[in-house]
Amino acid sequence: MKSALQFALRGASLLAIGISAQGFAQTAPVAPGPAAPAPVTPAAPAAAPATVVQEGSSADSEIVVTARRRDESVQDVPAVVNAVTSADIAKLNLREFNEVQTLVPGLQLTSSANGIGGNAQLRGVNFNINASGFNPTVEFYLNDAPITAGVILQQIYDIGQIEVLRGPQGTLRGRASPSGAITITTKKPDLYRVGGFADLTANDIGTQNAQAGFNLPIVEGIAAVRVAGVINQDNGNNVRTISATGDLRDPYSQTRSGRVSAVVAPIDWLRFEGMYQHVDRYSRQWEQLGSFNQVNGSAPASPTLIRAKDYKSNLPRPNITRQIFDIYNGRAEATFAGQQLIYQFQHYTQKIDSQFNFDYAAVFPTTPVTQVTAARIRSTSHEVRLQNQERVLGVFDYVVGGFDNVNVSPTNLTSPTVVRLPLAFGGGVATVVQTPISRRGRSHERSLFGNLTAHIGEATEISGGLRYINFKDNGSLSVNGAVISVNTADDNKFIYTGSIKHSFSPSLMVYASTGSSYRPGINTVGDFNITPSPRELSFLNLGSESSKSYEVGFKSTLFGGLRANVSAYHQTFKNYPYRAGSGVFYVNTVAVRNAAGAVTSLAQQVNQFNFVAAVPLEVNGVEAEFAGDISSQWNVGLVASYALGKIKKGIIPCNDLNGDGRPDTVTATPTLAQLQAAVGANNLGACTTNQRSAFLPPLSVTLQSEYHLPITNGVDGFLRGLANFAGKSQTDPSNAFDDVKSYGTLNLFVGIRDPKGQWELTAFAKNLTNTIKVLSRSNPVDTSYQQLGFGGIGPAGPILTGPTGAVQTGTYNIISTTPMREFGLNAKFRFGSH
Repeated sequence: MKSALQFALRGASLLAIGISAQGFAQTAPVAPGPAAPAPVTPAAPAAAPATVVQEGSSADSEIVVTARRRDESVQDVPAVVNAVTSADIAKLNLREFNEVQTLVPGLQLTSSANGIGGNAQLRGVNFNINASGFNPTVEFYLNDAPITAGVILQQIYDIGQIEVLRGPQGTLRGRASPSGAITITTKKPDLYRVGGFADLTANDIGTQNAQAGFNLPIVEGIAAVRVAGVINQDNGNNVRTISATGDLRDPYSQTRSGRVSAVVAPIDWLRFEGMYQHVDRYSRQWEQLGSFNQVNGSAPASPTLIRAKDYKSNLPRPNITRQIFDIYNGRAEATFAGQQLIYQFQHYTQKIDSQFNFDYAAVFPTTPVTQVTAARIRSTSHEVRLQNQERVLGVFDYVVGGFDNVNVSPTNLTSPTVVRLPLAFGGGVATVVQTPISRRGRSHERSLFGNLTAHIGEATEISGGLRYINFKDNGSLSVNGAVISVNTADDNKFIYTGSIKHSFSPSLMVYASTGSSYRPGINTVGDFNITPSPRELSFLNLGSESSKSYEVGFKSTLFGGLRANVSAYHQTFKNYPYRAGSGVFYVNTVAVRNAAGAVTSLAQQVNQFNFVAAVPLEVNGVEAEFAGDISSQWNVGLVASYALGKIKKGIIPCNDLNGDGRPDTVTATPTLAQLQAAVGANNLGACTTNQRSAFLPPLSVTLQSEYHLPITNGVDGFLRGLANFAGKSQTDPSNAFDDVKSYGTLNLFVGIRDPKGQWELTAFAKNLTNTIKVLSRSNPVDTSYQQLGFGGIGPAGPILTGPTGAVQTGTYNIISTTPMREFGLNAKFRFGSH
């Protein structure tokens, strides 16, 4: 309560600043529209027009997107594009980028627990940054330059528009991606008007979020700057520990981020843009656990019952992560003779440090058993492209260009191995051996691309694109200073896209499209076995992936404003990198050291890892959108997605202790002897399977609506709703307890606002019905260690034998759930060009 009061006082001070600035804005000169020479930049991914960024805009307002590198109505693009406008972000109080998935059915956004990356899943396939490195199934772009998901999946603020492009991408921008791309455009400086905003949120589960921005023309019509930032404090995942030892502080997360942007347009045919953004995030969070006997009645009872709704953990120590990101983005545009030359640059760095708990079964509650990771990642991209502004010969639009991207990703970590005293001596910890592990990697991608569109009359359009890709990668993995694996790649590939569309009338367009994609082979990080087997290596280092997609659809505008769009697609993959949902047990060889740190012997133990496999895959899906105004005061939008991906006779890593070639349902960690008997020298099992490729529901639906009415001449009232439905899903076939039944959530917003958009006060409830659904559930947790034996008393004292590999299975499993219910208040204040 005290922190909420302090936050409110800080909000009041910001409000005072906003009111003062509003008074200033009323006296500031405003350039008259006709006399203000707007720079000619139709191909730039600037924000959509004012009709889509105003708070009161209706569902049938024209939405302008840049999916094809030029401004177009979303209804004219022969592809599925979901636009999330700045108005959507503001109206629905989207504070974290992950919440964008609530508006885009079929999209799942998650951040890695170790802080090193993030995941975006779309159109029925998974992606994991720890398995797939820098080449995801869905690419992210910040101000038209590629960027990794981990940098984007942070606090969201001062955004112009987000576009989710479904289907193969790559002949128009950046890098090839088989499932789609997500483009994020920050708000650009206004060359003519002073303006700013403040946005304050507090809720009942510990969140305090303050955002603000200010726009200032330096030389009217020629140069301007914009600064914006956010400070967010919350309780992270709100999971608290029940452990009586270790770190007993509450969960905590803090993000501080600032962005400064500049635009210079010295003459009407030349424009420069620049942006710098800094993000500093710290989090202290416990893994959310649940008692395994809640889903498996034959499992032993937990010492303390933990249910999903408890948001608890029994681990004594949290996972601690510090992330620092610095992003430099620049753009230059030159327009001449109806053509436009664009240069796009971006450089960003990631400094990530984490401490990750490895004693999942809490066998050693008073001893820190943590993996310490330090990643220092940097990426630089350049893109030059030429495209038309005026249609060539009245028929053709084109885009041609070149792209260059270098990623360097050194990562160092220490992997802990506990050596336990003999049980006769109490079974305490003799030592924790920290094994140094180093991962080095450098990838370089260069490509040439082009896309040509022919307009045949007023109704028909044919488009085709091609990209040549040269990808080189060099990486290595070292354990204890010795290199245990080296990976190299040098690929030369072509990908293509093609589409045809025909408009039967201004309100009905049909289209068909096809495309291919490529992703380089992956090298999975997390198995640090000193003596990996050939089978083990085959499930760590995979060949390159290729895919082909076919899509048909129509887009229509009915009854003067209702958007009704439907599409269907079929996509096939070769060498798709499938990753096991639950850990696969394998025989791991580790080094044993003496007190001086010297290696004295090698020992084997049971470990778990989510191995990968290159498998054939087929995805079929349907996507639909219906949106429009019921009346002048009431609008409704519905978006639905169905995507079913299936592996076709793929050989995958699996737990196959009975040797029947099918994944086992494992409810307890096998002993070393059991595992060795089942897998022999292969170190792990392999199975041939036909199963789903994605651990998310095939069917998902979003329903959004707003009703507003005037209360007085200067105040409008409104009621908004956002409902999400997720169908049932089958996840890992080796885990009989992790399937998810269908469920729904509801967010409601009620408040008042200025009809001109200068202020808004909102009370909201997210997950109003308090739907608590377990979305993922691991097998029972375990802790592997080395056990010393007691061989009697000798002349020099006790004789210790071993060590031998041992493992202890816990009574809990790791779970993830739907977001916790929250009630909150939000206040927005704007003036001028906000």
